[in-house]
Amino acid sequence: RVFAYAWGEATELPADTQLGVLEAFVKWGLPVNPLTTLCKATEDMLAHYNKIYESRSQLGYDIDGVVYKVNRLDYQSRLGFVSRSPRWAIAHKFPAEQAMTVLRDIEIQVGRTGALTPVAKLEPVTVGGVVVSNATLHNEDEIMRKDVRVGDTVVVQRAGDVIPQIVRSIPEKRPRNLKPFEFPTVCPACGSHAVREVDEKTGEADVVRRCTGGLICPAQAKERLKHFVSRNAFDIEGLGDKQIDVFYDDGRIMRPADIFTFAARDARSEKRLQDEEGFGEKSATKLFAAIEERRAISFDRFLYALGIRHVGEGTSRDLARAYVSWNNLAGAVERAAKAAPGPDYLRMLAIPGVGEKTAQAAIRRIAIAAPALQTEGLLAAPLADRLVALKIAPKKAATALAAAFEEDVSALVATATNASEQFPGEAYSEIANQDGIGLVVVRALIEFFDEPHNAEAISDLRAQLTIDDMAAATPVEGSAVAGKTVVFTGTLQTIGRSEAKAQAERLGAKVAGSVSKKTDYVVAGADAGSKLAKAESLGVTVITEDDWRQLIEGDGSTG
Repeated sequence: RVFAYAWGEATELPADTQLGVLEAFVKWGLPVNPLTTLCKATEDMLAHYNKIYESRSQLGYDIDGVVYKVNRLDYQSRLGFVSRSPRWAIAHKFPAEQAMTVLRDIEIQVGRTGALTPVAKLEPVTVGGVVVSNATLHNEDEIMRKDVRVGDTVVVQRAGDVIPQIVRSIPEKRPRNLKPFEFPTVCPACGSHAVREVDEKTGEADVVRRCTGGLICPAQAKERLKHFVSRNAFDIEGLGDKQIDVFYDDGRIMRPADIFTFAARDARSEKRLQDEEGFGEKSATKLFAAIEERRAISFDRFLYALGIRHVGEGTSRDLARAYVSWNNLAGAVERAAKAAPGPDYLRMLAIPGVGEKTAQAAIRRIAIAAPALQTEGLLAAPLADRLVALKIAPKKAATALAAAFEEDVSALVATATNASEQFPGEAYSEIANQDGIGLVVVRALIEFFDEPHNAEAISDLRAQLTIDDMAAATPVEGSAVAGKTVVFTGTLQTIGRSEAKAQAERLGAKVAGSVSKKTDYVVAGADAGSKLAKAESLGVTVITEDDWRQLIEGDGSTG
């Protein structure tokens, strides 16, 4: 039994509103949820939410909240999507159901990036119709904040009615002499040190404690292999999590490249896979055939399969589109590593309330105005006032700079002077300025490529694989923007930003995230800011949204 509530691809719809289409569904004989209604104001929406919440237990099915949708379909089209979520719909969840139980133990799991994650082992309890025996505790700070101890009675809920979590402990029910939980400082899987990395920009410790064992850590190695063969990576049929655990423990697959030499090694082995319990000649042959089918893979899927920190599926696709081939990306990262910014530059950029552009301007101005900052006539004034008086930074940013250096003008001058010689080079900025990338990803790429173990693993993999270059978008015949670099800035009125980018790429254009001398067009919408100013200073062609539409529709006019 179902409720029809939406539709897929359609050449034509029976109405121009969400409710109108649902009414057409009813006429066609399709079941539609009778609680669906049209609300005219926020108060009506909240009243309907409360009505459904109060009658939730009487419904013949489980729900965890309501969804509000913009009714007009043309408005839905204009609002578009953010990643996988629509801007024209939002879920309003009900409060999570809770239950009490006893915390029996806290186990530490090690993920593929080395993160140590505490998992609560609970006396099984029913929460929202589901029996819960495990719950997430996130990290050691969360354990301390909630003062959760093994043996405590705790309140459990399913976050979003899905993920079990511990809400709080109940101290009045705590047995005597329960000691606070001591989070391990060594990895339970390999015995290596487990540390909380310090962000060099902010000086603050990461909330996650990570194993430093890297590739020698069996837990990380297993999780990396599981990620490598996952659905959005190599997607090898018959090689799932359970098989990876077994093959790793048996020493058959220890590194990604071992997957593609498995069949040849098995043929020479005295202990054949087909003779193992749970396998046979047919299943072994099928597995080896599935592996063989994956010897060719697209560049973006290969990049995602490597499990580089901060490089997920979307970022892998963005990088693959920007650099087309593995060799191009590797060369760009090598050049970026030589042009990376220094620690004092990063420290200046990390000061809250300053901002990248203001920090860069302040670095340059302080390096020049250092003597004036320390003149006898200004020393009596607060540091923020001196920075404003010398036009080094506006009031808000000046106050943030002064607070960050605790009014120590000498420390500020020394840091800014060093930072003025530590700006990122063009090769570093080239990657960071690619649409959808950014500084965090660049640093993660440099760290990954700089690790000798990773270089060796990739070399072994490339000897076994064919990595297909990312196919460039096929331009529409006669496209006026094929091969052009385009930057969108400001608020577009007739189309969403993501839709505009996708449209430009379909027409053969390259969409960039920042303006440079290589930019061909800057499409400026309402409230365009620094990108528009930079385009004007570089003499880059700036066009309006209407100009852009005329250009891609074929008349070539730019206003």
